[in-house]
Amino acid sequence: MIGDITAATEIYIVCGYTDMRKSIDGLCAIVQEKLRMDPKASALYLFCGRRCDRIKILMWEPDGFILLYKRLSVIQGRYRWPRNRDEVVPLSWQQLDWLLSGLDIEQPRAIRAS
Repeated sequence: MIGDITAATEIYIVCGYTDMRKSIDGLCAIVQEKLRMDPKASALYLFCGRRCDRIKILMWEPDGFILLYKRLSVIQGRYRWPRNRDEVVPLSWQQLDWLLSGLDIEQPRAIRAS
């Protein structure tokens, strides 16, 4: 199925700012050169620009790449994005859900899975 993100075994948030004009090739280059990771791995790679109101998700399927784009429609809505430029942070599915809902990836009052 096209764009079935549940097929991914890992989720990575690419910290810092990404030029949101980049398309699949540009984002693949970031994953390969900056992060030293394989963009064709069974993973989701999440990118965010300076405005923090939109994200791109890069994903590999057996026959090619998928690029998902989400823009918050809420006025002044912003994603809570880690900004350490030289870092990539692995996420859980719960953290991805929080992030896509506009919440911080660390919820101190949430019950942590063991």
